[in-house]
Amino acid sequence: MTRAFVFPGQGAQTIGMGKALADAYPAARAIFDEVDEALGEKLSDLIWEGDIAELTLTQNAQPALMATSMAAMRALEAEGASISMASYVAGHSLGEYSALAAAGALSVADTARLLRTRGQAMQSAVPVGEGAMAAVLGLDLEAVRLVAEEAAQGEVCQAANDNDPTQVVVSGAKAAVERAAEIAKEKGAKRAIMLPVSAPFHCALMQPAADVMADALAAVKIKAPAVPLVANVRADAVTDPDVIRQLLVEQVTGSVRWRESVQYMVAQGVTEAWEIGAGKALSGMIRKIDRALACTAVGSPEDVQKAVNPGA
Repeated sequence: MTRAFVFPGQGAQTIGMGKALADAYPAARAIFDEVDEALGEKLSDLIWEGDIAELTLTQNAQPALMATSMAAMRALEAEGASISMASYVAGHSLGEYSALAAAGALSVADTARLLRTRGQAMQSAVPVGEGAMAAVLGLDLEAVRLVAEEAAQGEVCQAANDNDPTQVVVSGAKAAVERAAEIAKEKGAKRAIMLPVSAPFHCALMQPAADVMADALAAVKIKAPAVPLVANVRADAVTDPDVIRQLLVEQVTGSVRWRESVQYMVAQGVTEAWEIGAGKALSGMIRKIDRALACTAVGSPEDVQKAVNPGA
């Protein structure tokens, strides 16, 4: 099997995620301790026993999801499964940072601090209530791009996440996104759902956050990843640290080309994807992109055992 390790993005967070991994594996617990120390606060308390509304705040959700993914990686390593088992890593939006940490391109502490900065910058780029995102179900990317164009009317409205053949997310000014949702339904979309997000991610309104991340990333050491990263904004493989740095800046305002990223990996011979961290959202998307691609979610000690000993 040619394998990819993929890492979830925002929306996968739940109270208690990663706790069983931390209890079962000292190396997994050490990740949460390292993230707590890097941020100068007990984020682990919020993750395991806190309030979901507080955990869902972008500045908390981003480092929390990365910590959970890295805890799962350390648990896999404790059972003898390493990054060398993967031919590629990829992540959905913030998951790209988890992928880079897993592949050794970024330290866990630097990744936690970058994601805290990224979350704060994305939240403050647009005043709450002025931006929005909507998931359009049942139209393809090109159709949704045309919908966004028609809905813009001088405001920002863009196709932000090309998740799978049945789901494209639009992002931008609130009124424009609401118009896009209505137009999409008129054009034959099965549904258009306004998303419960606090900011319009992956569109031009995020430029102030991209500027912040350009400075933050310039100050951090990035090494060549142990295996290639399939980058969100390019949907192909990269290993050069300077290119990765630039793509992480572009990713803040650019589209998450998840469907094309999965198709790229399949074209390179990938036959199996391990979703490492919280939830199974990426596995659901991947099945809609290519049903032949086997998916394994790795978010609990039981999942780790099944992944490492599939026949047991």
